[in-house]
Amino acid sequence: MRTHVLIGVAAAAMIGLAGCGADSSDSNTPTATFGTEGGQVEIGNTINYSSVGTTTELDCADGKSLNIGGNNNKLTVKGTCANANIGGADNTVNMDRVDKGLSVVGFNNTVTYKQGDPKVNDTGSGNKISKG
Repeated sequence: MRTHVLIGVAAAAMIGLAGCGADSSDSNTPTATFGTEGGQVEIGNTINYSSVGTTTELDCADGKSLNIGGNNNKLTVKGTCANANIGGADNTVNMDRVDKGLSVVGFNNTVTYKQGDPKVNDTGSGNKISKG
């Protein structure tokens, strides 16, 4: 019973956060993928990704928001992200475009975005954030 309550609380929290600031018109039902390239849960217009030590590609399509957690990942993010939140440590994240907000709360992450003019918020330590 306790496990079901915890799962329900976690799901409610994720649904409450889903789509925060996302502008995509994609209204697909929630999806989840877990495998050797990490775990990805998409709820509404928000992609939640977490892994350790993987190299993979993610796709914000046209205006989804993205939350990244985990350590030692090398991620390429295609498309246009409305907002991106990077947690964890020692991740390298190369993004095509971020339009509204880019928050980095982890440690020793390297985040590069090619296009966009997001409000950048670095509350972590040792992070490198650049447009290039």
